[in-house]
Amino acid sequence: MPEIQQPQPADTATPPPFRIDAKLHQILYKDTSKPTTIDSDRPLESLPVPVYPQHPDPKEMTKSEYQKLNAIRTWKTWGAPYFKSRWHSDELRPLIPYLFTEWKCNLDCHYCWSYNNKVKGMTEDVARRSIDWLHSIGSRVIALMGGEPLLRPDFIHKIVNYSAKNDIFVYLPTNGRLMKPEVIDKLGDAGLATVNLAVDSVNERKALPKALKPIRPYFDYLVKRQRYYGYTVMFNINITRINMDDVKELTEIAHDAGIATDYHINETPMMEQTHFKHLDENSTYLTPDDWSKVDDLLDYLNDKRSQGYKMANPKQHMEDMKTLMRGEVPAWDCRAGQNSLIIRTDGTLAPCFPMYSATHDWGTIGNHKFDVGQLTEMKKDCSKHCLSTCNYILGYCYDTRRVLTWAAKQAMHGFKGATGSF
Repeated sequence: MPEIQQPQPADTATPPPFRIDAKLHQILYKDTSKPTTIDSDRPLESLPVPVYPQHPDPKEMTKSEYQKLNAIRTWKTWGAPYFKSRWHSDELRPLIPYLFTEWKCNLDCHYCWSYNNKVKGMTEDVARRSIDWLHSIGSRVIALMGGEPLLRPDFIHKIVNYSAKNDIFVYLPTNGRLMKPEVIDKLGDAGLATVNLAVDSVNERKALPKALKPIRPYFDYLVKRQRYYGYTVMFNINITRINMDDVKELTEIAHDAGIATDYHINETPMMEQTHFKHLDENSTYLTPDDWSKVDDLLDYLNDKRSQGYKMANPKQHMEDMKTLMRGEVPAWDCRAGQNSLIIRTDGTLAPCFPMYSATHDWGTIGNHKFDVGQLTEMKKDCSKHCLSTCNYILGYCYDTRRVLTWAAKQAMHGFKGATGSF
């Protein structure tokens, strides 16, 4: 049995290599049972080449037409699958599956361990098999993940086209550097549903290269074309110790553009990431001296919510971020491995994003090995150190009272776009 690594004390200058319990880390990270390939008895398949343009001369929709399109799409891809997952509660029904098409990236954000440029990207065969499998088990949403998905824009075009043809809602996170107008038009034409634009600062800086200024023309074009293609846009903002003023400015820019925001609190890796090169002396990590500033920022953002600003995070999530940075996350209903999952570039599975590097065997596409007992035991520890925005929102909506209350609020507004968050 290898020696169990112990996290470093929290008061050292260098953060610990991982935040979960050392025993759990040993089980999840040192276990060598994780499959390295997916079994296949069939010939490799490619994705269909999209026809472009499918809509040669798109017309700008009215606000009413745009809202109606998204209301119908939201029901078909989120609403109906959600209620079916409640009915089939003993089955794997991923409401939000994440398809990691890349583990490479064109930027080097100093807080981010979610890329390794030595890892080969997903093949068309794995992508197609993943989409087909997810569709067969009732999923109608696919979130493309990386790294940076748009490193291969033609590949993403094929995935969006194939998914949309199967009535799947495609969610694209991107840092925007490769989001040229011709890429936006191709993906919009193919049926892209949402663009989650990751920006952490207004002006580029070495530690936070995901900035708005270098991509401002692309952003403006992206927002302008929303009603031509029907997709929505939002900002994804990570709160660090060096960008708190930027967070406020980006929030105002998003509000002026009529788009939503979602927020994350900067975290060190939950599990050991041997490829990550910025663990030591990282200027983005929050320290106890920053806690009161972050508290004030989160209060400021929650006040903006009450003024009609569109935010994906539930208000309670923003409050819980205050305890996360202090290492005291309140209990929450994590649905990873039950109603969410990730598919790695090689087609193997894991329950959630922080577990990407775990070597525990959770199976492969078409042959999952998720076990509720194992997941429940694991989450007794890992959920104390995690406040994943998407998984938090997912767990939040697996409360019938909340869902009915929210639905009633939307009905009062004629289902003309979300008013407030879950």
